[in-house]
Amino acid sequence: MSAFTDRLQYLEFKKKDAQIRVLTLGTFEVFENGRFISSKAWGRDKTLQLFQFFITSRHRRSLHKEQIIDRLWEETASIDGDRDFKVALHGIHKVLEPDRAPRTEPKYIIRQGVSYQLNHEYIWIDAQALEEYVKLGNEAVSTEITTASSAYRAALDLYKGTYLPDRSFYDWTSEERERLHVLVLSAYLSLAELLLEVHPLETVRLTQAAILLDNTWEDAYQLQMKAFLAKGNRPAAIKVYHRCVAILDKEFGLDPLPETQHIFDTIV
Repeated sequence: MSAFTDRLQYLEFKKKDAQIRVLTLGTFEVFENGRFISSKAWGRDKTLQLFQFFITSRHRRSLHKEQIIDRLWEETASIDGDRDFKVALHGIHKVLEPDRAPRTEPKYIIRQGVSYQLNHEYIWIDAQALEEYVKLGNEAVSTEITTASSAYRAALDLYKGTYLPDRSFYDWTSEERERLHVLVLSAYLSLAELLLEVHPLETVRLTQAAILLDNTWEDAYQLQMKAFLAKGNRPAAIKVYHRCVAILDKEFGLDPLPETQHIFDTIV
């Protein structure tokens, strides 16, 4: 068994073993030791916002309290912001650890002075897992195609829609939403390219899914044209090209890339 296969199995184990599981893609759901936490359990929306901010900022080693307040509630006076933070943080602890003994340290949110961070040892997040699967696929693709394919499929299985859809208009979620959007598109196209020679119709399906996610993603049109050509379906490949030309012109006023044009030239 290779190191890549070991990592793939570890990611699956981590999902099943985590004490807190968080779904952020296309929905927002939290499970504590298998128990679904209802939206009512969070009480105040600021409690939920704070937890979602911790999730969104999970790549940072720690978050200073004042930075959190400024990002979440920038129009709130400093005294009110400090109070809101304390109340919201207490609410998170109460929701995630309803049976925590008095005077014991919280388990899932680690405090270091006035800085805070998630305890990743006990928390599984679908967006983080998706990122780790894509990274594994990218690292394994040149030597272990089967493992890479499984990793990409696992990533795409996790994707159920946009990141934190209920917070789409909040600035503090936009960067993470865009980053995950690109990751998902890359997973679709990486898997589609792996399958181009052995399963071109699956490449067509995957590239179509990518185009539905972002109809200006020119790499998807290129792969789809190649897939139709591999099946001997020239008319379909030509239609894909003209669809690509129309979309790029409508959205950006641009012509296709030379590579796209080259693929089309080989057809006609």
